[in-house]
Amino acid sequence: MYDFGLRQALSGYRIAYRPQETNHCPGCGKSHWMIGRLTAECAFCGTALPLIAGGASGNGVTRPRTAPALAA
Repeated sequence: MYDFGLRQALSGYRIAYRPQETNHCPGCGKSHWMIGRLTAECAFCGTALPLIAGGASGNGVTRPRTAPALAA
C-alpha cells in the first residue's frame, strides 16, 4: 500500500523549494523567494515552486478538538 519513497526515488529529481538549501529559480536563475504555506514564488520572475515539506508547519496549522457544549 505504501511505497515509503520508492516511487519518488524511481521518478527522478523533482524541482521544488528546499528550505535548508540555496534555491535558484529555474526561470531566471536568481535566488530571492517569497515563501507561502504551500509554494515559494520567485520575487523577480514569479515562477512558483512547491515546498518540499509544504503546509505542515507554522502557527495555527491545527486546532484543538473541543467537545460541543451541551444544552442545559
